[in-house]
Amino acid sequence: MPVTLARPRAFVRARAVQRLLAFGALIVMIVVFSIASPNFLQFNNIVGILLATAVNGVLALGVTFVIISGGIDLSIGTVMTLSAVMTGVLITNMDLPIVVGILGGIATGGLAGLVNGILIARFKIPPFIATLGMLNVAKGLALVISGLTPIYFNETPAVNQAAMGSLIGSLIPGLAIPNIVLVLFGAAVVASLVLSKTILGRYTFALGSNEEASRLSGVSVDRWKIAVYTVCGLFAGLAGVLIAARLNSAQPSLGLGYELDAIAAAVIGGTSLSGGEGSILGTVIGAFIISTLTNGLRIMSVPQEWQIVVTGGIVILAVYLDVIRRRQRA
Repeated sequence: MPVTLARPRAFVRARAVQRLLAFGALIVMIVVFSIASPNFLQFNNIVGILLATAVNGVLALGVTFVIISGGIDLSIGTVMTLSAVMTGVLITNMDLPIVVGILGGIATGGLAGLVNGILIARFKIPPFIATLGMLNVAKGLALVISGLTPIYFNETPAVNQAAMGSLIGSLIPGLAIPNIVLVLFGAAVVASLVLSKTILGRYTFALGSNEEASRLSGVSVDRWKIAVYTVCGLFAGLAGVLIAARLNSAQPSLGLGYELDAIAAAVIGGTSLSGGEGSILGTVIGAFIISTLTNGLRIMSVPQEWQIVVTGGIVILAVYLDVIRRRQRA
């Protein structure tokens, strides 16, 4: 018997309201910071927000799949770093074509996600423990493979130029938005189509809503769970390529902590940590909320430690609102 994925209209309306609330919060922050500082809406600052959102946003897209399925992935930050290092090794150390380096970096992330999925689905290791282990494995491998030193793309300037150049700027003078931002939106479109229009997306929601019911309905839960974590790894690999291209180097010590911002973006955007609920649009909005908040607080000269406190408080509030919403529907 196939899994039924029809949702009550009230449920759909609740999801739409959640996205509208998140978007409204983003608009309110923009207005407040604009009033507080005339520098906030300057073009260079807006571009800075877009750049800050690009990498974290791509990471958040991948982890959205995992959270909707009822899991968690704590390794995406260091998997991103390992993917960046592998991109650097292939392009700089092995002198392979740039396309090969990019594909190798993305594949590295996919492989890490595949291993996570197998550990969780086949070996029944709790997602928290399995991905926490992968966090350390990826972190260690990045340091070992790089020899503890950054890998620079000085001999291949096209890597940085491709990311930080502006296709839009060449078409519309004065609107020099880096290409890396276009990659974020392109990845978001692909993720949204996969989540809403494919069997993988349908089963992702099914696993998060009721895994046992999915199993009894004949769904190969283990296979689809592995696929979900692999997709998350692929997005982490893409984020690794992007951050390496943006920095013009693969930094082996970078990445720890990015997973928390990515998870926060998904949760703020309405993805429920209980599984079965979430959207790509909400996640993108959540990523922009975090970047805008961080940028605005920095412009207002709020100390970095307090920026972290505020961000953490917002994540707690988002989770609490999700708990209340679920209680009301129960």
